[in-house]
Amino acid sequence: MLENVDWRIITELQADGRLSFNELSRRVNLSAPAVAERVRRLQDRGVITGYHAHVDPQAAGLAVTALVRMECFGALCLLRDKTAMHRPEILQLHRVTGDACCVLLIAVASMTRFEEVIDRLAEHGRPSSTMVLSSPVPWREVSRPD
Repeated sequence: MLENVDWRIITELQADGRLSFNELSRRVNLSAPAVAERVRRLQDRGVITGYHAHVDPQAAGLAVTALVRMECFGALCLLRDKTAMHRPEILQLHRVTGDACCVLLIAVASMTRFEEVIDRLAEHGRPSSTMVLSSPVPWREVSRPD
């Protein structure tokens, strides 16, 4: 269970992962060493999993974004192929319930490249794609549960 101060730290870091411990400590009313220790514990527990920049795929030249549902089973399942799962066009991969094995978020530069990706995915099962037209909520920070 996370304490209130842990949630305040998480909220601040989600808003700006580049905050110094001094600035973070000022914002949450703790000393810098205490904040550093809490952040280290949150990382050790797997609550904070990393720090990164949010990149808009379209602005970065990846004009085609799609959600791809995979129906695959057995030895050819995409989830068993570590090489396939780490392809750069796969931005997210989620194992799901229901008749699909997993759902992928794919971003590529062109429809030609998307067709190549779908053909490669078909080696693992049956892909079904949905093109992303826009993303009104591209990312949202994790909030404290009620």
